[in-house]
Amino acid sequence: MKKFADLHLCPSLRNTNSLKDMINTASRLGYHFLGISLPTKISEGEIQELREICSTAGADLVTRVDLAPKTSRDLLNQLRQFRRRFEVVAVTCLSKAVARQAAKDRRVDLLSFPADPRKRFFDAAEGELASKALASLEINMASILSLQSFPRVRLLSRLRWEKEIAKRFKVPLVISSGADNEYLLRAPHDFATLASLFDLPLSSALNSLSEGPQSIVERNRLKLSPGYVAPGVRVIK
Repeated sequence: MKKFADLHLCPSLRNTNSLKDMINTASRLGYHFLGISLPTKISEGEIQELREICSTAGADLVTRVDLAPKTSRDLLNQLRQFRRRFEVVAVTCLSKAVARQAAKDRRVDLLSFPADPRKRFFDAAEGELASKALASLEINMASILSLQSFPRVRLLSRLRWEKEIAKRFKVPLVISSGADNEYLLRAPHDFATLASLFDLPLSSALNSLSEGPQSIVERNRLKLSPGYVAPGVRVIK
């Protein structure tokens, strides 16, 4: 049985009731892994509270940080500082230089881009770099749901093109909600069907909501576990 994942929930952590409603709704819709975007200065105690809320809802919290560096040097500094604190590291690429650095850095899990097609820098160069690293291309479905008319058409056209680039270079796709409220959440099969708007086959879309994100979580949990040295190498006491 597939374990579905939504690796990009953006609730307000200060509004406990809204936070719980969003987590409960996501779990009820069928998501097992819930990636919640967290501030870099969050404490271990606050993370533990979130973990308990998710557990009560029948879900598994995945700690996520969203980096939005202005330069490639800023990105390197932030990765050095935060990589080992979070299970998933996503980079919002706001420039071509940042996109290329993020695509080739094996510490980056997800490449994320704004909804505006003019600010989406994923092309063949990023695809080739990402194919040699570990980064996946994240598609946030909230952008499709929120946009209307011509802006939505432009975004879907861009996503079709990016999907083909990712396929050409074998870069994994990860479908996330990107939701900041429960009304932008949808069941996994609903999102998979919606992905047909940018010509992603149903089986591929379901994989982008299950096996793909799950492999990222499992890989990074192994790396963050005590005794981990390198792939295939662990210290056993």
